[in-house]
Amino acid sequence: MERRTLLRTAVVGGSAVLGGALWRGAAHAAPAQPGSGPYGALGAPDANGIRLPAGFTSRVIARSGQKVAGTSYTWHNAPDGGACYADGTGWIYVSNSEINPSGGASAVKFSSTGTITSAYRVLSGTRQNCAGGRTPWNTWLSCEEVDRGYVYETDPWGVKAAVRRDAMGRFKHEAAAADPVREAVYLTEDVSDGCFYRFRPTTWGDLSAGTLEVLVAGSGTSGPVTWAKVPDPSGATATRYQVSGAKRFNGGEGCYYADDTCWFTTKGDNRVWQYDAAARTIELAYDDSLVTSGTAPLTGVDNVTGSSSGDLFVAEDGGTMEICVITPSDVIAPFLRVEGQSGSEITGPAFSPDGTRLYFSSQRGTSGSSSGGITYEVRGPFRA
Repeated sequence: MERRTLLRTAVVGGSAVLGGALWRGAAHAAPAQPGSGPYGALGAPDANGIRLPAGFTSRVIARSGQKVAGTSYTWHNAPDGGACYADGTGWIYVSNSEINPSGGASAVKFSSTGTITSAYRVLSGTRQNCAGGRTPWNTWLSCEEVDRGYVYETDPWGVKAAVRRDAMGRFKHEAAAADPVREAVYLTEDVSDGCFYRFRPTTWGDLSAGTLEVLVAGSGTSGPVTWAKVPDPSGATATRYQVSGAKRFNGGEGCYYADDTCWFTTKGDNRVWQYDAAARTIELAYDDSLVTSGTAPLTGVDNVTGSSSGDLFVAEDGGTMEICVITPSDVIAPFLRVEGQSGSEITGPAFSPDGTRLYFSSQRGTSGSSSGGITYEVRGPFRA
């Protein structure tokens, strides 16, 4: 597969065209019109205050402190990381709660037509559950963003009890992404001198035991990497300081795996990184300091997900409250913008199994408070 490297970024009327290639192994997208990106320009705010391209619509799925429509379940505060799961002809959306204490996670179940059929709790009694990740065996890894935090493996159907996975390490966890080829789970750490980890379970599909490793690399932004075992995953000594030469990342955030590549974001320096798992190299995919003209189209990088077309969708923590798309043809542009919620952040982007619906939350909504969270669904002609 072709290996690509971002060199420079230029803004063209609100979208950015990357000089040099960005993606490796993804489908090629049609060139975007200047200033609009692959989906076209954003329209006026709809009834929910969301600006979308033509052909897309939004609806509110849940609001913090209120009953989820058609159910008796009260939605959690500060909705954060999320993922979708197929459920027969319907699907489930799982969402974390980033409050401390009593974080946890909840789920909303949909029928084949998108009607909400139930909502329920899948994790309780934890702290500040920020992001996480989906496993290939259909569980949700919910991560605690606190010092010496844990990873909890949860059941999106709410039938099996959640299990704390101590072997995955104790640190300020953010996101997780499973790599079924190398049978590893990548993990980000949300501190200014954090690290990038991988957990290799003794038996793939069973996270009760395994080896926690940290990425070791040079001081630059690209090049080959190695992995070193973390001597004490319990974090009695901070995990990020246990291995000499461990590469530092400024505030690890979202994490997403596809096609031999793990994409992850760092909020402190507003970067999107790509780890080539096959070649064992790391390089930058996006860096707002390389914008050569205009205003950086993507700021406050946070949660990240991908679509079947090879597009990457990156949510903003602050910024202009956008979800931006990065295409395989090296264009960055806003896909949506939430108006009137500048005190919030966008969290939990995830596609329904058929790829026609995108779920996400505004963590603090219009109130700017954790009790004001709003979870949305966007439906429309996403690129196949």
